[in-house]
Amino acid sequence: MDTSPTQISHLESGRIGLSEERLRRMAEFYDCDDTALVEALVEMSLPRFGNWWEEYRNVMPPQALDLAELEHDASYVRAFQVVHIPGVLQTEDHVRAASVFVEPNLPEEQREARVSFRMRRQQVLKSGKPYDVIIHEAALRMHVGGSKVARAQLEHVLQASDTDTVKVRVIPFTAEGFAGAGFPMQYVGGVVPRLDTVQIDTTHGAEFIDAAARLNRYRALFESIDSAALPQDASLDVIRRIAQEL
Repeated sequence: MDTSPTQISHLESGRIGLSEERLRRMAEFYDCDDTALVEALVEMSLPRFGNWWEEYRNVMPPQALDLAELEHDASYVRAFQVVHIPGVLQTEDHVRAASVFVEPNLPEEQREARVSFRMRRQQVLKSGKPYDVIIHEAALRMHVGGSKVARAQLEHVLQASDTDTVKVRVIPFTAEGFAGAGFPMQYVGGVVPRLDTVQIDTTHGAEFIDAAARLNRYRALFESIDSAALPQDASLDVIRRIAQEL
């Protein structure tokens, strides 16, 4: 490899980048014969400039920038939320109200930067890639920002679902066979399955999971959650009914 063990360690841990030539040599030495995977890795290694999330470097946490890039490069996204509307479906007023609740002492300039960042992430909905989301009824009934903001939020979800690529489904309180999954998560499909990633929200920021064994567990969990959700038409009826009650 014409390099030191320390440099290899840094490469494997993601602390430094590598060239296309070195990446292909490493794939050869590691006996990786998955051509599609190697080409996908090569594409990821090429220098890329001008991506919108780079404007928020040193403003937003690194995990937030990683999430934006992950969504941008995804082939598809599947999301599940229990008590929150998915981030890319939130209205500006909803984002701001939630931010005030979670971080009441955050300087206004930082708060507005976070609101702006969340709004920019919604570009993924216009990319043409499938975005399938399952929301528990509990999240739909949260009056974040008050009844007016909550009603506008539900109407926004309905409007977003009126496309060929965005699919919104609901797990009602009355769903039988749903034992619960108490944490929000996204399953982000890579260009090839071995580049799939699960993103989980935690109190210390986003956590990313890409180990094969754990991915298999999350795939199975998503299938269980999917089987508990209502069909899309019935789900949209639930959202409309809740919006009318506000």
